[in-house]
Amino acid sequence: MSETADYALFLDFDGTLVEIAPRPDAVQVDPTLVPALERLRERLGGALAIVTGRPVAVIDDFLRPARFDVAGLHGVERRVDGTLSGGRPEDHPDLRAGVERLHAETARYESVLIEDKGASVAVHWRLATPGDAQAAETIVKAVAADLGSAYRLQLGKAVGEIVPADATKGHAIRAFLEAPPYAGRRAIFLGDDRTDEIAFASVNEDGGISVRIGDGETVAGRRIATPADVRALISAWAEGAPIDPDTLPAA
Repeated sequence: MSETADYALFLDFDGTLVEIAPRPDAVQVDPTLVPALERLRERLGGALAIVTGRPVAVIDDFLRPARFDVAGLHGVERRVDGTLSGGRPEDHPDLRAGVERLHAETARYESVLIEDKGASVAVHWRLATPGDAQAAETIVKAVAADLGSAYRLQLGKAVGEIVPADATKGHAIRAFLEAPPYAGRRAIFLGDDRTDEIAFASVNEDGGISVRIGDGETVAGRRIATPADVRALISAWAEGAPIDPDTLPAA
């Protein structure tokens, strides 16, 4: 295979391609990012996908007019070559009841945000006072526990998210790798949060390359300091620089 045919690139969104914002809807996308991603996708023969906790439709809105392959909601929904599957809210009646409970029980806490994604839900407390943040974390833990084994709670940077138990970014990446143009390639996954550690472990197990963005303990093998550095790397690869992730700094 040629150098570019060796790799399939999987990219987290928040904290990886873009800086974390105080509110999920306040993210700013660098104007150079989408053109660079499109050029790099072409160079990789299409083997580039966004793997995120966001819904696919939200990623489309942030990265418009481009439409990339996306695993949304940690893999609950997935779009490959324009075909979208999974992620229907009506398939999760227990979760929908849990969302209503989260709204009711966090309403008293100022600056605690509920991000309803249909087939998953995130509670954000980045803007909350320490006391309100602790209360929000306690509430989302209780709701997740009451939902039982069909769902799991993943804690990230000032956020707790309830997702279907069988949805992980690691499973999503493996699903992409089962079909063209991803099949037969070595996975590279870039992510920044505790929620990405499962995918790092999965990618490592499969012989791929895992890259942690920012500080913190990690099972990833490589590290990049900031989303700005990620965008610079994507731009360089898009313009023809050698794609050799083994040369990135060790984590």
